[in-house]
Amino acid sequence: MVDRVSLSITIGGDLAAALRDDLVARIQSEGLALDYDGEDFRAQDFPADGPLSLYAHEVAWGQADELEGFCVEQGLPFARWSGGCAAQFGPERAIFTGTGEVRLFAADEDDMVVIDLHRAEQLGSYEAIIAHFVAGDPAVPPLRFLP
Repeated sequence: MVDRVSLSITIGGDLAAALRDDLVARIQSEGLALDYDGEDFRAQDFPADGPLSLYAHEVAWGQADELEGFCVEQGLPFARWSGGCAAQFGPERAIFTGTGEVRLFAADEDDMVVIDLHRAEQLGSYEAIIAHFVAGDPAVPPLRFLP
């Protein structure tokens, strides 16, 4: 049996308008909506001026691989939170800034980045610890469709 948890993801950045339907298809295939337990996402649900925030309960392993892969391919920044599953995996935040790799951060069930003593010792300084928290909670830009 697959472990299922809640998930939220916020997506922003610039996307070619020709890829809008591809994005909608991926959102729908992941079963995401504008609210937990909300109606299925529709093409007219995109925000007028802000990032797109999506939610779902009962997501396999708390992952939206198809959508996240599309965002990485297209350079769309996102921040995803997934709840934890007792004795299997903990809550996490996945951050993609639009370039580079997706970074994973330990989180709590309230979507707050957390660290333990070992990680604090690895980071080594107060400045590095603060930088870690800042990197785990970026401002996601508005989602815009460009001609």
